[in-house]
Amino acid sequence: MDKWTELRTAYQVAKLGTVSAAADVLGLHRATVNRHIDALEAAIGAKIFIRHARGYALTEIGEDVLRVAQKTEELIEDLAGRVQGGKTQIEGEIKLTVLAPFAVLLMDAIMQFRAENPQCRVDIDVGEDLARLEYGEAHIALRAGRKPEHPDYVVSGFGEVSFNLYAHERYIARHGMPAGQSDLAGHTFVIPEVPEGRLPFEPWIKDNVQPDRIALQSRDIGVAIEAISAGVGMGFVSDHEARVRGKFHAVLPPNPIWVVPGWVVTHVDLHRTEKVQAMLACIKAHSPFARKPKPG
Repeated sequence: MDKWTELRTAYQVAKLGTVSAAADVLGLHRATVNRHIDALEAAIGAKIFIRHARGYALTEIGEDVLRVAQKTEELIEDLAGRVQGGKTQIEGEIKLTVLAPFAVLLMDAIMQFRAENPQCRVDIDVGEDLARLEYGEAHIALRAGRKPEHPDYVVSGFGEVSFNLYAHERYIARHGMPAGQSDLAGHTFVIPEVPEGRLPFEPWIKDNVQPDRIALQSRDIGVAIEAISAGVGMGFVSDHEARVRGKFHAVLPPNPIWVVPGWVVTHVDLHRTEKVQAMLACIKAHSPFARKPKPG
């Protein structure tokens, strides 16, 4: 299917929401834009848009088409910049998807990236699932646990993230500091509620925390950390975040079981683009970890 012109037109309609706006940007007549959309839908064999009074909305198939078009546009823009000797500024948007404990680890890298590329906006999505990088859902993903094995992904080690059970000084002031695991009776906990098997300390929680000792439970790890910081209860926090926030005290000795490898993941098609390489360089420069995870 040779429909690059039509694909570009549909991308602009999807991005701007109306045929008129797309026609203005592309320098085309509205009738031409409509013909391009009709031709692309005929070639695909499915509707890309749902027409309504306020404009055009994407169908599910249309969302897939938009992702392909967006990635194609980024590759073309990157190639044009290279041919012209490189742009002085990286523009547009770069999307990152991260697990909540990783967010705090990226802020220095993002500050450097923004200082060097003030025309490029950073979009961070915090979620448990690895974004479909092949569909343009993100440029870079940071994940923990088993090394992603998708054949089209470029994967490098980010470092090892260690966790421990922490009590904040606010909690300690009201309830005291436990002397260790044998001194947890009567203490309360803040528990993250995530899919089973995602957290390395989950077995310890099941074995040691009774339901009536849970003060707060949340699917949002960020909420759980704020609750621990407020002194609502003790809970698991990454050692790095505990150091950054301050006033957190480890309740238990370090446990190698609570250490997970982190991975930086990109798609092979976008890995070498200037935008992605610039962010990867910042992430590498500001990684708080000296040790790297073993392949596996």
